[in-house]
Amino acid sequence: MAATLKDIAKEVGVSLATVSRVLNKDQSLSVSDDTRQRIFEVAEELQYSKNKRRTMPTIRKRLAIIQWYSESKEQDDLYYMSVRMGIEQRGQTTQFDVTRIFQNNLQELSTDIDAVIAVGKFSPQQVADMSAATDNLVFVDDDQFDAGFDSVVTDFRLATEKVVEYFWQRGLHQIGFIHGSEMTTDRQLSVVDRRMLGFRSAMERRHAFDPKLVFKGDYTSESGFKMMQKAIRTLGDQLPTAFFVANDPMAAGALKALQANDIKVPERVKLFSFNNTSLATFVYPELSAVNVDTELMGATAVNLVISRLEGRQTAQRVELGTNLVERASTK
Repeated sequence: MAATLKDIAKEVGVSLATVSRVLNKDQSLSVSDDTRQRIFEVAEELQYSKNKRRTMPTIRKRLAIIQWYSESKEQDDLYYMSVRMGIEQRGQTTQFDVTRIFQNNLQELSTDIDAVIAVGKFSPQQVADMSAATDNLVFVDDDQFDAGFDSVVTDFRLATEKVVEYFWQRGLHQIGFIHGSEMTTDRQLSVVDRRMLGFRSAMERRHAFDPKLVFKGDYTSESGFKMMQKAIRTLGDQLPTAFFVANDPMAAGALKALQANDIKVPERVKLFSFNNTSLATFVYPELSAVNVDTELMGATAVNLVISRLEGRQTAQRVELGTNLVERASTK
């Protein structure tokens, strides 16, 4: 526990006010040089710092979380729920009053808000609307750094490379990919899946990219099921021995389609998912997955808000790494 002025006063045997005035170098205070020196010595021994709390807001600030998903859709995609929970947990420990706004409903945004953390994907107009409400704006899972805003993102390129290399080292060179596409809530911007860009780049470097093995859905379990059904139907005996799927709901749907067609996992087809939410362990066989520390993404966003409130003006971009979690779907 950090030392307080009271601790120093007790150790030296003087009043709290005397300690405070000495440490603030009040030369008008009538106190002996020995006592003054002893106060400084004890403060150093106890590692007291009067600046120790400046990294935290000194008064409660109002923080709005703008989630681009609706509450019901968030329940289907635990990735964004986990990000939000990371924000709320860190916000609570740093004395923020946190407000939730779902489906980018900016009409609910209070005019007296101190900061906004936007979670998801947003069009230029939506970014402009949020920035008009506050200068303290941080994006999570949407790289707005080039537009001058703080951003917390995942290293999709390296994560995808790790999965491709995982399969490659095991002699699995024919790799299928199921990914998604979606629009911002105002339907103004189509969001490109950066995992797709990373997958194509990784496979092209190995001279192994085949567009016939790539299937695009919409990130839902139903879409994962349909896309794997399509792969089974169109590829037949040429169905790849390995599939990388862009998120856990789609991977769960793909697994269900393979099982419905009596295609054994992992014996005939190995599956690797992305995000590593709890859903990855709720299916059988359990899914190998790229682990994204979503709660850390949320906490990092709050830390960026704090530094903004303390006066930082230069935009920062924080890119978090990932790790592979191997489970039964690839063993």
